[in-house]
Amino acid sequence: MMTSSPFDNKPEECSVCYNDYDDNQLRPRNLPCGHTFCSQCIDNAIKNSQLSCPSCRAEHAATAATQFPICYAVEAFVRKLKNIQLTTEEAVLAKPYEGPSRGISKKLRSLVQEQKSIISSLITSCEEVLSQLGEYRGQLGDWKTQHLQLQDRLYALVEQNKSAMKLLELEDTSVVDMTTQGEEGKTQLQAMLGSLDTVNTPQEVDTTIGTADECSMKIEDWLKKCQELFPNVKTVHTSVKVQETIREALEMMTTETGATADPVHLGDSDSSIMNKVQEITGEIPQKQLTVEDLRRMREPVKRLVEAGRVLAVQEDQDGRRSARITLQDGQLYLHPLLHQPTPAHAHTLQESEVVGVLEPSCTLVFLDLGWAGSTRGRVTIRLAPDTPLARQFLLLCTGQRGPSYLNTKLLQVCNKGGPEEWVEGGDYESNDGEGGARLLPHLRGQYRWSGQAGAVWARWGSWDPRSAQFAIITRDEPDGGQLPHVFGNVVSGLDVVRAAVNHSDITEVTVVDCGVVLPL
Repeated sequence: MMTSSPFDNKPEECSVCYNDYDDNQLRPRNLPCGHTFCSQCIDNAIKNSQLSCPSCRAEHAATAATQFPICYAVEAFVRKLKNIQLTTEEAVLAKPYEGPSRGISKKLRSLVQEQKSIISSLITSCEEVLSQLGEYRGQLGDWKTQHLQLQDRLYALVEQNKSAMKLLELEDTSVVDMTTQGEEGKTQLQAMLGSLDTVNTPQEVDTTIGTADECSMKIEDWLKKCQELFPNVKTVHTSVKVQETIREALEMMTTETGATADPVHLGDSDSSIMNKVQEITGEIPQKQLTVEDLRRMREPVKRLVEAGRVLAVQEDQDGRRSARITLQDGQLYLHPLLHQPTPAHAHTLQESEVVGVLEPSCTLVFLDLGWAGSTRGRVTIRLAPDTPLARQFLLLCTGQRGPSYLNTKLLQVCNKGGPEEWVEGGDYESNDGEGGARLLPHLRGQYRWSGQAGAVWARWGSWDPRSAQFAIITRDEPDGGQLPHVFGNVVSGLDVVRAAVNHSDITEVTVVDCGVVLPL
């Protein structure tokens, strides 16, 4: 025979602390597993950003109780229960006055109690809707703030446009002035031609030629000045860039003036106000985004990712760090963890949950290389399945243990121009080839040998203090020579590595970004 839990007997109580739920620290909150506990007990149960459900022991990523939704049904039940208790107490107190002497029959008394119950229920409903209105007003305030921020950005665009127009007006004035000077000079030269045709004496020739030489010098100076002045680089560049920016902004506008919104089904009448708002906007409630949402990549989630509002977060002894999640050419990328401010209205996922979707047999990481005079190029590497060096490389691409390959330099090129040419990098400590300490205690394992271009290997082996440094082969070894400790292979971007090798100074080539490709 099953015994009932404390929650079954007293749903108004938290089954952990046995205190009645209230509207403050003991507000009831629902866990994803379906169980409900007070905010205080949830906060107390969170350890290392993890919460184990006191009832079913299901594990949930959590940093604070406030990230779990309030159980309004339990709150409404508690309020209704209190109203019933209050009604009962009032009835007991009023009992001496409800005797036959007052002339109130049992039937009338029942009608009174029924009316009081109706009023109490309406009060509870009012409180629920008032709570929803408060939440809705907060959302309206956020939207007003966003509109003001957008308005400021629009004003900034208008001011940039005005500045560009002012530069163009100054340039136009200068062109008009120079045009006037040129036309006057041309007229004088034409007059000189006529004068030279009519000279009759040596004195006239000498005078006319002197005047012609003077006019010619002025025109030559004018021609040189025109070449030096026009076009004004700043004016032209500013005009073109401002026009491009404004055109892009206008092209992104999808709502035409006066257009009516498409009809949206708002669900049944019992839907809360904020649920209806979310139906209209297509937004995902704050802090409720999941890895599964990323897998499905529906339009609302896609908009969030493209707007830079989806982050993977990690909290440890060094504080809170976050990593960008970006979408490029239909592929999701997770960038390294950094100490950086969280954007307003950002949706966050636990870094461990995001990395947890990676398949050990098909882990793809990326390094973005850049140097002066070039645009960045992406190198994508497939790591060998389940090898310690590959796991270490992944940690240094994501920054999960703190350090990462971000902003590290390439160090040197070996056998440049010859067979089995390779380039080295990965000194995250000193950036000079003397650092690059291991992140994992044991790196020995079964590794393959290779002499093919694109192979990624541990330059100093698995036992050296600099084992975090890596090397990439850029030219095949035609004679069958092979290098040890290969833990990955370049699947795209080998041309980027070869271009870096051909740069005049390899130490100017920097890993400007890195991370992991998410198989979602």
